[in-house]
Amino acid sequence: MSEDPVVKTVNPVKIYQNGDVPVPAVRGVDLQVEAGEFVAVMGPSGSGKSTLVHMLGGLDQRTSGEIWISGKRADTLSESKWALLRRRGVGFVFQFFNLIGNMTVADNVELPALLAGASPREARQRREFLLGELGLAARADDPPARLAGGEQQRVALARALAHEPSLLLADEPTGNLDTRNTRDVLRLLSQVHKKGQTIIMVTHDHRAASCADRVISLLDGQIVDDAPIPAARRGPRRNAGDVIELRG
Repeated sequence: MSEDPVVKTVNPVKIYQNGDVPVPAVRGVDLQVEAGEFVAVMGPSGSGKSTLVHMLGGLDQRTSGEIWISGKRADTLSESKWALLRRRGVGFVFQFFNLIGNMTVADNVELPALLAGASPREARQRREFLLGELGLAARADDPPARLAGGEQQRVALARALAHEPSLLLADEPTGNLDTRNTRDVLRLLSQVHKKGQTIIMVTHDHRAASCADRVISLLDGQIVDDAPIPAARRGPRRNAGDVIELRG
């Protein structure tokens, strides 16, 4: 029997209300993402990209339709069960970090692993690996407020990966970063993808999208294109540092 897709949606719709006026944000985006795929979601502002990703992670409820995560229907889950699903199997990276200000960098990264059931030793080892890969090992005892924006985003990525989620959802993870920090974030994304991590990433950046296996384009809440990226056009994957050479 074949493995269930990590993500499957069936005609999901999201409509916001602006007073008495309904405002459709997502209009029936049928989507299937297999284990180990790296999918970039692109489109102009207001096309429904972020709304779609938030629906996939249970941060925004759909108006209608179905959302399946790893073979289990998720759109009917209660808020507490969605929280449990995120704790165990979904990692989030946002454009604006959302780190816990009164905790150190180390604690921010270790906490998700501990909540997912890892031992303190396992959580610490995972944190040390991730912060080391992102060049932040020396900042482990600092609070987030002492870090520059790019450093905070790298900590946010490490936190999202700390509990080794089956699905990583990234909403414009490089949107506020300079070239150097963008390179570091994309390098780690490519590295964990090579190890089998499933990733859905919203981005405006064609360099970031070139790391993906597949690009989905949205317009007015609908898919207008869904195509694989030929291997020859992807960011080189021979080793982690090669992401520096991404083509735009």
